[in-house]
Amino acid sequence: MKSAPRIVLSELERVTLERWAGSQTATVRQARRARIVLLAADGKTNKQIAVEMQIMPNTVGRWRRRFAEARCKGIEKDAPRGGRLPRARDRLARRIIEATTQTRPPAATHWSTRTLARHLGTSVSMVQRVWKANGLQPHRHHRFKVSNDPKFVEKVVDVVGLYLDPPQHALVLCVDEKSQIQALDRTQPSLPMKPGRCETMTHDYVRHGTTTLFAALSVLEGKLIGTCMPRHRHQEFIKFLNLIDQQTPTDLDLHLIVDNYATHKHPRVLSWLKRHGRFHLHFTPTSSSWLNLVERWFRDLTEKRIRRGTFTSVPKLIAAIGEYIENHNDNPKPFVWSASVERILEKVQRAREVLDNLPTA
Repeated sequence: MKSAPRIVLSELERVTLERWAGSQTATVRQARRARIVLLAADGKTNKQIAVEMQIMPNTVGRWRRRFAEARCKGIEKDAPRGGRLPRARDRLARRIIEATTQTRPPAATHWSTRTLARHLGTSVSMVQRVWKANGLQPHRHHRFKVSNDPKFVEKVVDVVGLYLDPPQHALVLCVDEKSQIQALDRTQPSLPMKPGRCETMTHDYVRHGTTTLFAALSVLEGKLIGTCMPRHRHQEFIKFLNLIDQQTPTDLDLHLIVDNYATHKHPRVLSWLKRHGRFHLHFTPTSSSWLNLVERWFRDLTEKRIRRGTFTSVPKLIAAIGEYIENHNDNPKPFVWSASVERILEKVQRAREVLDNLPTA
């Protein structure tokens, strides 16, 4: 009869095995193997370890032997298994991927695990495994649109140039309006969050009016100039330009990145700009709001203050927005633009090629 190999641990090996045995993140198998080796190092036989851990003696002997041969690496992961390659399973996995990405179920826009499993005659768990392994999530989608602006390249070069190499003796401001912000009041009070339960909120609400936030985000410092107005016209935009003029150093030129909304190109706005020579407008391409960094700030405002807020009147909504702006400006952090013009144009070109090659309906 073969005798079990004697296990003698170094200090580092013992520390590693004890960490695995008591870890909350290690797999159950890894923790069990570590305990086997630790008990073997304490001088216990395979039978004693098997009885103490309520496992088979053969299992104890296997991992004791693998540790003796390869030390910690020998028990860290399962050894590769023999047998034939799972060709049938691979073929089924390809069918699942092709069906998910190239077909649609009858009278629906996307497959679910159950509908696809029923369609292919396989199990739901098999579909789940293939989707997870290949990063497929049919239930999710992202909004996307390629700009058709004839001056797309020229405008991208202009805007990205301001981010990556801003002019001297000037401020770069990302300017936009967040319109139709609703003052929503819930029909019942929300229940607070507690252990085992998230905060609740009624699905229905009462509308108490809307406001529009005019905002200018400093690319250099991350500070924001903002004000709320009841309407979204060229008159309000000129008022906001006057506010920017008052709250920025008069000896600096101002380069404003704006979108193509008609208000920004109104004749009276253009006339105002001629009288204020330090203002320079730079337009993003159409359908390219992602180029304007203030949109990123708007997202934070929505997620952190507006979406889950309760406002019984427009003045209370405006006060909440003003409080958020003040809190942001107390410790501003700029958004750092990192994408180069070449990288953006390459990505857009790939998207256009994919769109051009899509089959027509």
